[in-house]
Amino acid sequence: MRQLFIDTANLDEISSACKRGIISGVTTNPSLMSKEPRGSYVNHMIKIAEICQKYNNIPLSVEVFATDQDEIYQQALRLEEDIGYHNLNIKIPVGFNELETISKLAAVGARVNCTCCFTTSQLTLAAAAGARYVSFFYNRAKDSGEDEFRTLDDASKFIKSNNLNCKIIAGSIRTPKDITDAWASGADIVTAGYDVIKEGTTHPGTQSSVDQFLTDFKEWIN
Repeated sequence: MRQLFIDTANLDEISSACKRGIISGVTTNPSLMSKEPRGSYVNHMIKIAEICQKYNNIPLSVEVFATDQDEIYQQALRLEEDIGYHNLNIKIPVGFNELETISKLAAVGARVNCTCCFTTSQLTLAAAAGARYVSFFYNRAKDSGEDEFRTLDDASKFIKSNNLNCKIIAGSIRTPKDITDAWASGADIVTAGYDVIKEGTTHPGTQSSVDQFLTDFKEWIN
């Protein structure tokens, strides 16, 4: 089953996408939060969680903003407690030391979304460490010279062959075609911005066809 998440911290965008029945989850990060009005990080995430709960309790990913591993671990647990949403996933950037933190959090039942992955090895190591999701930066990886299609395919095969409870999220999505290409290459989930998702519903030929239908019918009915 392939799924589409929305990558934003904007409450109106999340609500709008969810109302259309096309969104299966929400991902956020500090950069997205920086575009929103200043306020309480936790309170804003609680508002997003309330929308997620309204629409079938869909998963929400919230990123830590610490760098020390003990701080990351404690902050992850505090975010879980403070936000209080049962389908919350804590985003932690990939790294050697971070793998231990991911493993410790998984051991206590915390759901981790390991983010900022550019390579197959990063995706597979994070999955092996216990991450529930591993987030691949699709276009950023492509820009840096990685083969985005092979990376997704190889990581997907590794996760399936080892029966790991982990799904691959493809982020850093720029066009509607990126969404379908990432799905075809092995991503279980694609997370995209509101404008990219909206763009996926449009095509010049569609509008031209609709206009022609209406013109033809108007001539007939008159």
